[in-house]
Amino acid sequence: MRTIFTPAALRRAPSRPRRALLQAAGLAWAAGLGWGAATPAPALAAEGFPSRPITLILPFPAGGATDVQLRALAQAASRELGQPILISNRPGAGGTLGPAAMAQTAAPDGYTISLVAANLFRLPHMMKVTFDPVADFTYLICLTGYTNGLVVRQDAPWQTLQDLLADARRQPGVITYGSTGKGSGGHIAMERLARATGVQFNFIPYKGMAEETAALLGGHLMVISDPGWGALAESGKARVLATLGDARLKRWPQVPTLRELGHDIVVNSPIGLAGPKGMDPKVVKVLHDAFRKAMSDPAFTRALEQNDQVPMYLSAEDYSRFAAEQTAREKVFVQELGLKLD
Repeated sequence: MRTIFTPAALRRAPSRPRRALLQAAGLAWAAGLGWGAATPAPALAAEGFPSRPITLILPFPAGGATDVQLRALAQAASRELGQPILISNRPGAGGTLGPAAMAQTAAPDGYTISLVAANLFRLPHMMKVTFDPVADFTYLICLTGYTNGLVVRQDAPWQTLQDLLADARRQPGVITYGSTGKGSGGHIAMERLARATGVQFNFIPYKGMAEETAALLGGHLMVISDPGWGALAESGKARVLATLGDARLKRWPQVPTLRELGHDIVVNSPIGLAGPKGMDPKVVKVLHDAFRKAMSDPAFTRALEQNDQVPMYLSAEDYSRFAAEQTAREKVFVQELGLKLD
């Protein structure tokens, strides 16, 4: 008989340690993706890998820019691997819910992997989490990086960032902005901007860019501080006040960076792929090589170009080193700003 753990069931069972129950609940949840199935020993699993479909977790909702990019990449990588790659959208917790669940419940056999965004390295320093970004993952490959922009509707009253800041100064807490989850790069950037300029914004977290776009166009949100805005701006429905990268973008040379406008704030948000800790190096190599080749696929490169992103390749070894270094940097950064989340 299959046991399903619900929150109510967890509360009714005080005799068992809560951590053990939560782990069991995670295993039951993961069984829907086949994670709970018995797996062969790592040495045997590496032989002939992959011999069945691979699940790739996308920790953001369907329909956004990252969803389009990852599906193009997965299709190209599946041709290299000779097996389907199934995308599973698992949004939540600022893009960390899916990777965290994978790290806790999936077997390290290469058949369940996840997209990893920069928030994974930052969130543990802002709130209590159930994962260690360094110890609980096997990093496979870094793919690209997001290009954040400060975006408003085309009919918004602000023509420049200076206009927006002046209005925010006159109306503290009135101007709303959205970003993908608490602690995301866009959230941190806007809070830094607010502190540096003495204004106050009203932050509204979203699960992904698709929801933010709908809220902006529907008049429920005033500003977006996130990546994935290219199509929105190209359609003439939105205006980009500033970008948050190191330099102006080739497709948007008229849009200044925050740094050019006198605010020393740069957001670089690499994304890549990772699996649970303890993966066989042979399996890591197979996955790395397949996705490395897939990065050259025209459909993937077009999807990046549409959102002003460029390939940002790091090998498995270099990406592991980056994860450790970035986790340490984020700790210092968060402590300096005194940022904490409930």
